[in-house]
Parts: sequence; C-alpha cells; structure tokens
Amino acid sequence: MYKKFILICCFLLLPVMVFSQIQKRNSQKTNTTDSSTRNDRTKPSVVSDSVATIDMYKIISIERDTTYVDTSLTIKDEYAKNYLRKDIFGLLPFNNIGQTYNTLDYGITEYDPFPEFGFKAKQFAYMEVEDIKYYNVATPFTDLFYRSVLEQGQILDASITANVSKNLNLAIAYKGLRSIGKYINSISSNGNFRFITSYNTTDRRYKLKLHITAQDFSNEENGGIVNKENFESGEDPYTERARLEVYFNDATSLLKGNRYFIDHTFRLSKDNPNSIVLHHRFNYENKFFEYTQLTPSNRLGDVFTESVHDKVRHNKMYNMLGAAYSNETIGDFEFYIEDYNYNYYYNSLVLDENGEIEIPNSINDRINTYGARYSYQKNNWKGSLLVSNAITDQSLANIDASVRYKFNDKNKVALRYQNMNKLPDLNFRLFQSDYKSYNWSNDFKNEKINNFEVAADTKWITASAQYTVLNDHLYFYNEALNTNPEEIEVLQVKPSQYQNTINYLSFKVNKEFKFWKLGLDNTVLYQQVDQSENILNVPDFVTRNTLYYSDYFFKKALYIQTGFTFQYFTSYYANDYNPLLGEFFIQEKTKIGDFPLMDFFINAKIKQFRMFLKAEHFNSGFTGYDFYSAPNQPYRDFTIRFGVIWDFFT
Repeated sequence: MYKKFILICCFLLLPVMVFSQIQKRNSQKTNTTDSSTRNDRTKPSVVSDSVATIDMYKIISIERDTTYVDTSLTIKDEYAKNYLRKDIFGLLPFNNIGQTYNTLDYGITEYDPFPEFGFKAKQFAYMEVEDIKYYNVATPFTDLFYRSVLEQGQILDASITANVSKNLNLAIAYKGLRSIGKYINSISSNGNFRFITSYNTTDRRYKLKLHITAQDFSNEENGGIVNKENFESGEDPYTERARLEVYFNDATSLLKGNRYFIDHTFRLSKDNPNSIVLHHRFNYENKFFEYTQLTPSNRLGDVFTESVHDKVRHNKMYNMLGAAYSNETIGDFEFYIEDYNYNYYYNSLVLDENGEIEIPNSINDRINTYGARYSYQKNNWKGSLLVSNAITDQSLANIDASVRYKFNDKNKVALRYQNMNKLPDLNFRLFQSDYKSYNWSNDFKNEKINNFEVAADTKWITASAQYTVLNDHLYFYNEALNTNPEEIEVLQVKPSQYQNTINYLSFKVNKEFKFWKLGLDNTVLYQQVDQSENILNVPDFVTRNTLYYSDYFFKKALYIQTGFTFQYFTSYYANDYNPLLGEFFIQEKTKIGDFPLMDFFINAKIKQFRMFLKAEHFNSGFTGYDFYSAPNQPYRDFTIRFGVIWDFFT
C-alpha cells in the first residue's frame, strides 16, 4: 500500500516539472441562474493562447439557465470529484463504486406527477432530461475526467463539443465505469452515452435542443454480509473482505434505457420580440430492469423455477404542445397540453389454483393534461408559476410556484411552494418474479405532496428550510416480520400505503470561514419527522466539515489545495436495500450511523489540468468497524484513490 502511495505521489508531481515554466492563466467560473446575465465581478480570462474568453464557453440547461465552463479549483469542486460528478452531501454510497446510495437528506427527493417506472435505487446515476446540458462554445472544448476505483477498473467520463457553425452546436459524451469491489459478487459495470445538439436560426426565431442517450447499469448483487460480527471484529482473515460470507453469490441486476428528446420553439413574428411563440417537446424513452440469479436463495423465499430470471419493460411517449406570449414588461405566458402514453409489461401471467389470471402482465394508459406557465424576469426579480391538471380520468394535478429576489451579486433569497397529486410509480402497482412472494397487483390511491422551501444565499451564510406534508405515502416494507418479528433473515418485501400524515421539516446551513491560506467549510443538516409510525426514517443530524490549506507554488504555475474532511450522521433506522426490487424498504430492527468518516485529500491545478489524490475513510482502522451504508451493507474501508480532470480549448 505504501509503495503504491509513493508511486501515486510521484505521478501527481511529475506534471509540475513540465508546466512550471509556463505562465499560468486563471480560468474562473462565472455562475448565473439567469439566461441573460452574468457575474460582472469576474473578469473574463483568456483560455489557451486564443482570443476566446471563458465566458464564450457556455453551458445551458433545458430551462435556459446558463453557466460557463469551470476550470477553477475550489472546495466545491472537491466535493464533486465522484462518480456522479456532483456534491453528494445527503447521500451515503454503498461499498463499491457504481452501486446505489442510501438517502440521508430526504429534502433532495424530487417528484413527478406522472407515473414513473420505479426501481429508484438503481437510478441515482441515470441521467434524466434535466441532467443533460447544452453548449455554445467559441472553439472546440474537451473535458476528460478519470478516477481510480476499488480494486480493478476505472471511471472515465469524456465529452467533446464544438460549434459547427455560429448557430449549430454538436456534443458527444460517454461515461464508463468498471469496478471489481472488495466483496464477493459486487462488480459494477456501467455505461452512459450522450449525443447532444442545439441550433437556432440567425434571427433566433427558431430554436432547437435535441439529445439521445443510451444508459446501462449492471451490478452484481450480493445482498450484504451474513455475519456482521466477523466484519466488526477487525481481525484477520476478515479484514480481507472477500473472506466474508454474503447472501447471494450469483445474482445480477441490470437497468438499461434509451431516450430520444426534442425541444423546439418558433416565434411567429419576424421583427416583433413581443410575439406568439409555438413550443413543442417530444420525449420517447424505453427502459427495462432485469434480475437474474442462477441459485435461488431462501432469504427471498420459495420460487416457481430452478433459477430466477425476472424482467420488466417500460416505454413512454410524451408530447407537449404550447403557445406562449412574451412581453418585456409583464413577462411570459404559456398555455399547453400534454399527451403521456406509457406501457409497462412482463412477458408472463401469474395464474391461481383454478387457472384464472391472478397477476396480469401489463399496465398501460394514456394521460392528457392541460396547463399554464407564467414566468417573470426583470431587474432583480425572477419568478414562475406552473399549474397543470388532467383532462382524462386520472386525478393528476400539479402546482409549482417560485420567486427569487437578488439584492446584489452576494445576497439573494428564494421561496418555493409545490402542491402535487402524484400517480403511483408502476412497480408499486404491478410486479412479477420467479420468487413466489414477490408478485402483486395493486390499486393504490394517489400520493399527495405539499412542499414549502425557503433559501437564502448571502455573503455571511447560506441557509435553507423545507417543510413537506405527505399524505397517502407509498413505501416498501418487509412483510415477513409481521408473521415472525424475530426472523430478520427472510425478506418478503411488499409495497404499502400509509394512511396517515407525515410531516417533514429540515434546516440546512453552510458557512465557509477563511483566514490567511486556510479555509473551513461547514455544512450542517437538521431533520425532524412527525408521524405515528416509523415510515419516513432519516438521521436527526448530518454534518460535513472540511479544513483545508491552499497556495501557489513554482512561480504560481502550480496551485495546491489540501486538507481533511469530516462527515458524521446520527444513528437511525436506515432503510434496507432489496436488489430483487431495486428499491429500499423500511425496517425497525437495526440502526446505523454514529460513526465518523474522515478523508484526506490533495488537489493540484496546472493551467486547465487538475489532479487529485484522496485517502478515503482513513480512520476506519482505529475508530471501530461498525460503519454501514445499510443494515447488512458495510461502508467502504480505507482506500487511496486518485484521478485527473483535463480540459482542452482548441
């Protein structure tokens, strides 16, 4: 291990000798939540040796919010050096890269009023429509991200984008992962391909955004360790994690999906900007979830067949047609209709003893809605209001209102209210398996969600509060415990609907202190749940604290950032993971938490080249082996990982 550490350090320091004589030019990030404004405090910097400045390399969301390419090295950048490439505060990863995450912060949960596929534990890395970014760049831009994993394998995320003409941009990207992992039967092998294009006519009357994605997430599923006492002993030979017995030795899950997406608008008037704009959005997506297991396990109950091969398919087609009126004084009004058509199906039927159909093989439906959207953006105000309702028989409805006021570049406040009548996810309604107890057909009521959010981002502190009221909440639970509460080894997980009200309240605060060349970044989350039963379970406190040092070296050719990160959450009845369902389920037998997670990191930047080295959970050997991501799923042991991010402007 120490030889490997020395070799990695040499690898990271080698580029310093290459670049130390090159004059450094800073490329700082300029953020804006508006599509038409930018941070005037940041002076555009030159990239490469061209005349292009960093604000000429735009990244645009589907909602037309704009940021610029970021080649800076900040503490926020440190938090995003992971497989998801975003800050995962509030998510607790499983032991191997590319596996699922347990949710510590319920406030990050997003809802959609339409019935979704389900299998939520498999979709943390699945890129939705909102996750795809569009580009407008002065010269071709390439982003390369590499990071080592656990045991054999690597993460590689590569993208290249270029403006073929002033009005047409093309981008192509692929993220691949393979990691063997430390435990038996825990290999992750994931792939994510994106083709992205955006276009507008010279007069900007017609605008187009289009993308195609192909994503697959394959995981060997071991179901967790059998004997937790061996793991917690910290003694040989069990410190070699492959020596620990696991529940499943040959189970594999696979989620795969393809999407074809188009969003385009056309302004009727050629010269008048206050004109009617026609808007069409199309989304066709197909997915399937597959679970295979050559040797059935008693842990999941009796089976119909000698081996398990479950597969469910889902496809949907979404069309939205709207007409908007834009006025510089009063804002934008859009009226639209939606057509949502889906099919969720198996290739089998489940019959009862009399040969009658007990469990059907499919659910399909067409949902039509109408809605209106108002948005306003002027001076320091930005607001929006969306109202939609079903035309067809389904009682689907959604109200989403938000407003933001910006005092200046350093101080702004925002409010949001959401009221949703959500149709149940499809795997709650219908599921089939070769395991006998995992077959059901249900008719659940809609979930009702009321959500209030307030956030303040100031030069003194960043804080947010959220209050959510849940009615008819859907969840999974272990039915086997109802018949034999002491038999925790058997999993007969079923869906259920909570008939009472759940009240969720959270406060999150972030504050960074800086002195000399030192920084201390602190994020604290407090959560409280009011419910008559333990249905929505979260830790009371979650904290992350990072102490770091940063400075320039070699005549400012090299920028170094190094420090320690401390993470902690209070103990609670964490949800357990069922790989057959690709879902988490509630449990009240085992608490996890109340253990520290400490990381040491070194980050370095030379021009647009960034390197990072991290000793993850280095305290695992001396603070006790009681760290878990779920009741039978250990968190990661101490490991050293490294990687690079390299941006090219050509």
